[in-house]
Amino acid sequence: MANSALQTFIDGTKAAWGPLTSELVAACRQRLETLLEASPEEAWLAALHRSAPAQEELYRDPTHGFVLLAHTEHAGLYRPPHDHGRGWVIYAMQQGEIEMGTYARVEDPDGRVRLVKRGSTSVRAGQVQVYLPGDIHDTRCMTSSALLFRFTERDLRVEDRREHRVTRYVERDGVWTTAAA
Repeated sequence: MANSALQTFIDGTKAAWGPLTSELVAACRQRLETLLEASPEEAWLAALHRSAPAQEELYRDPTHGFVLLAHTEHAGLYRPPHDHGRGWVIYAMQQGEIEMGTYARVEDPDGRVRLVKRGSTSVRAGQVQVYLPGDIHDTRCMTSSALLFRFTERDLRVEDRREHRVTRYVERDGVWTTAAA
């Protein structure tokens, strides 16, 4: 019996793993694009479509620490601007469409932080989007539902909750800023 697309992704990513480089990002991106082509009849993918989990861990590498999650999002779900701390992330759309905005962090002369929106991209089924350390983005589900894979090079729950390295932004008077501002 042939390996599933998920196992092929895991094996290939483990074999290529190393420090953050353009080559590593390109290799992981390519593997995720291939994963998106998996037959919907593969058991793991069919189960995701049936259960539509808000979040499900598909794989966590015990040696390298990377994590592959599946998320089902629903129309209008908005995740405000945030970064991923020291981590980098690749989003891969299996089904549906998510709009992802990108931002630059600007500090005013008085020290106040605000975000300036660079633009937005519609990420559709079969497409991937990469965010490197320090990149700031938001997401909004544009279809009735969307199934996406989120590949992270480290456990972002640790990065966020334990190490407090993830920055989440809040809107005040029409301006995105840090919560402490």
